[in-house]
Amino acid sequence: MSTLEFNKNLDFLTDPLHAFAYSLTKNVEDAKDLYQETAFRAINNKEKFRPETNFKAWTFTIMKNIFINNYRKKIKSNTILDATDNSFFIDSGSTEIVNEAGRNILMKELHVMIDSLEDNIRIPFMMHYEGYKYNEIADEFELPLGTVKSRIFFARKALKDMIKRSYGDFNMVRSLSA
Repeated sequence: MSTLEFNKNLDFLTDPLHAFAYSLTKNVEDAKDLYQETAFRAINNKEKFRPETNFKAWTFTIMKNIFINNYRKKIKSNTILDATDNSFFIDSGSTEIVNEAGRNILMKELHVMIDSLEDNIRIPFMMHYEGYKYNEIADEFELPLGTVKSRIFFARKALKDMIKRSYGDFNMVRSLSA
């Protein structure tokens, strides 16, 4: 692939990459930074791209890996390690008291919404939420794997719609789309 073709393909993916970056970061400025770093790495490593492969998948994978690496670095930088005997005070965290009443109310409302789903989509959704794998759910109900995935998808979609109707479009459904 020539440099001109490479740059043209990367330019064509600018909007989808920005959208994906925002979906990962949920912050416009962080999304711009993530896109810029992705474009930089893609251009610097263009010789590693194999022309017979999917360019879009290659660039999205670069972006996802950069995001994951940055997230891991951020988590490591927030870790406090101290081997002294009085580490109780260091590791105890802030003295701030968090009031989770609003969150608890939202969770109760979410459970009511989940309970209102039809059983054929609610039960596979809850099993998946509880950690069951798709194939385990399919075996339990003697259903094809695709049917189980579809039912879980439809449950997520229904919940997103209910949340949107109740609270508007506040991107409160991130945990449901994961």
